[in-house]
Amino acid sequence: MSSVTQQTKEKMQAALDHFKTELKNLRTNRANPGMLDGVTVEVYGTQMRIKELANVTAPEARQLLISPFDPQTAGAIAKGIEKANLNLQPMIEGQVIRINVPPMDESVRKQIVKQGKQKAEDAKIVVRDIRRKNNELARKQKADGITTEDVMKKEEKAIQELTDKFCKEIDDLFSAREKEIMTV
Repeated sequence: MSSVTQQTKEKMQAALDHFKTELKNLRTNRANPGMLDGVTVEVYGTQMRIKELANVTAPEARQLLISPFDPQTAGAIAKGIEKANLNLQPMIEGQVIRINVPPMDESVRKQIVKQGKQKAEDAKIVVRDIRRKNNELARKQKADGITTEDVMKKEEKAIQELTDKFCKEIDDLFSAREKEIMTV
């Protein structure tokens, strides 16, 4: 595999990994510790993410349990979750914070699917942009006399195959997540 093709694959894989992270943040009908990944809390005079301050688990399908490493931060964590506007109501019970995840209605599910579709499209745009840049790089190498016409054509073909593969994987991941979101 040439350096241009290898570079293309690495960049596309990074875009796919980013998309997987974005998908985790989409809410489904089940409680998922990833729902709180984007929430920051002000403690000790600085902004910190919840996973840096506590263990987040889902003991039941519709419940999250947050166990702060420092019990003094429980109130700040609960306030941070309320401020994040996730439609979740944290309840402090001694040393832990319990969140009951309300079921989503049809309109909320459709809205979340719409957000997911946009994220999938954005990820595919990034993949296509990587394809365009690396095809230009392959053509430039040919123009500079570094590679031959045959090598350039092979690289372009390999880059297109990678693009097709990653776009299909993005579609498959989104379809699976969409099914999960729409399940009542």
